[in-house]
Amino acid sequence: MAPSSSSGLTFKLHPLVMLNISDHFTRVKTQLNPPSSSCAPGNIPAAVGATFPQNFRVYGCVIGAQRGRTVEIFNSFELVFDPTTDSLDGAFLEKKQELYQKVFPGFYVLGWYSTGSEANESDMHIHKALMDINESPVYVLLNPAINHAQKDLPVTIYESEFHVIDGIPQSIFVDASYTIETVEAERISVDHVAHLKPSDGGSAATQLAAHLTGIHSAIKMLNSRIRVLFQYLVAMQKGDIPCDDSLLRQAASLLRSLPAAHSEKFNDNFLMEYNDKLLMSYLAIITNCTSNMNEVVDKVKTAYAKKSRTGGSRIPFM
Repeated sequence: MAPSSSSGLTFKLHPLVMLNISDHFTRVKTQLNPPSSSCAPGNIPAAVGATFPQNFRVYGCVIGAQRGRTVEIFNSFELVFDPTTDSLDGAFLEKKQELYQKVFPGFYVLGWYSTGSEANESDMHIHKALMDINESPVYVLLNPAINHAQKDLPVTIYESEFHVIDGIPQSIFVDASYTIETVEAERISVDHVAHLKPSDGGSAATQLAAHLTGIHSAIKMLNSRIRVLFQYLVAMQKGDIPCDDSLLRQAASLLRSLPAAHSEKFNDNFLMEYNDKLLMSYLAIITNCTSNMNEVVDKVKTAYAKKSRTGGSRIPFM
């Protein structure tokens, strides 16, 4: 077991990273070991054939942002690994990094990921190669083996530290603690995937309809109970029924436990989203006006050129 990290960094891992790594491993595993002979031959390397290698692994980079001592891993992308040299394709990495930098200018390469039960010696060579991009890269390791008795996530985050072993300073992997961080869109997606488990031969559409029906029934019941409570409090305020201090304290406690929808943070986020939508609408209008103006200019140029060839009166060009 690797020693614990002493860097003091706080790591936040988003579910999208785990989903990407799992999807990457599943897709490549299916290509290397297809369920039937009907799979496309181009998806199966000739050196591997239909036999799935025991120590098969996939590799990629993790991207995110670091704010102070907090490192937040938002996303990831796949990399090309050369098994003959035990190294990553540097040209492919630079191209992918450039593309992601254009789409997500606030995200940077924080490190890399792989699959396996534990970190091995060859991983340190890849880790050191990525130090040219990030001087302190992180290593996210996902164990694809199914263990029903395991309660924790099969994900480990490693950092590298210099330790003196047998009088020789060496770089070793150390465990780093992390927490799962989610945004609203990720929570909705994870909840959607969790409830879309086809069973008894039912399709995903059937499961989705049943899930939405259940949500509708829950919201309807919640609305009816809130209405009953509201009518009871109004009647208590009017004096139609005696005042119950215990019930009022419970209602006040319930209201304080609800998230505040009119906080300063909510207003800032709402205005930011609202301004983004207005900006997109404004951009669409400008694009449409520019297209119409270009069309008018082309028509004027065509008429001007025709008049010039026929020797007629020139049309003033503005």
